[in-house]
Amino acid sequence: MDKDTVNLSVVIPAYNEENTIEATLYNINEYFEKQNIIFEIVVVDDGSCDETSSKVKSIAKKLNSVKLVSYKENKGKGEAISQGVLVAKGEFILFSDADLSTPISEIEKFMPYLANGYDIVIGSRRVMDSQITRKQPFPRRLSGKVFQMLVRTILHLPFSDTQCGFKLFRGSIAKKLFAELKHKGFVFDVEIIYRAVKSGYRIKEIGVIWANDPTTTVRFLRDSFKCFVELIQIRFQN
Repeated sequence: MDKDTVNLSVVIPAYNEENTIEATLYNINEYFEKQNIIFEIVVVDDGSCDETSSKVKSIAKKLNSVKLVSYKENKGKGEAISQGVLVAKGEFILFSDADLSTPISEIEKFMPYLANGYDIVIGSRRVMDSQITRKQPFPRRLSGKVFQMLVRTILHLPFSDTQCGFKLFRGSIAKKLFAELKHKGFVFDVEIIYRAVKSGYRIKEIGVIWANDPTTTVRFLRDSFKCFVELIQIRFQN
């Protein structure tokens, strides 16, 4: 195998994750060191105002797998993942939340689908085989259902959960999709999936283990009108 070959890139968007990022990186590194693959972990610091970048730089001196991309302005999760995807070298690219709401070992469920011809595998909290170990508060669960209803109504996407932060792509396809990303905030997942469907890529949705992060700053109800407008834009701009 060529020394520059990377089988898997794990892209982690991080915003003010100084309290969680160290454990996350060691967890991911330990897991993949036990697998027979060459991997890298690309952390994108999305304009954090804490010590996220400093912690990642320190860890990168100890773990050769860890790479850091950082910039000063907070631009949104979609932009952070785009930046990570575009520098990633992996044949396959996974993006995962910095708090590992979905355990990294769940990727074991995903890889067989890519081996069998799928191009993208998306984690889901709303299909039969999903397992929620810590639920969201009721208002967030309700807003999530309303959002998915809008996604189905406006974009006719046949998926139960477009927003779970655990998705695996063929690397070349991820680069094509994220290079043209227009919406960098909450709806970026929807844009990527919508464009992937229109491009004819095969997508599989499977259930994952997932635990709610009570510190999340995403508030669909607060930004509901903006999200609605962006879904309309996705429908007519792509």
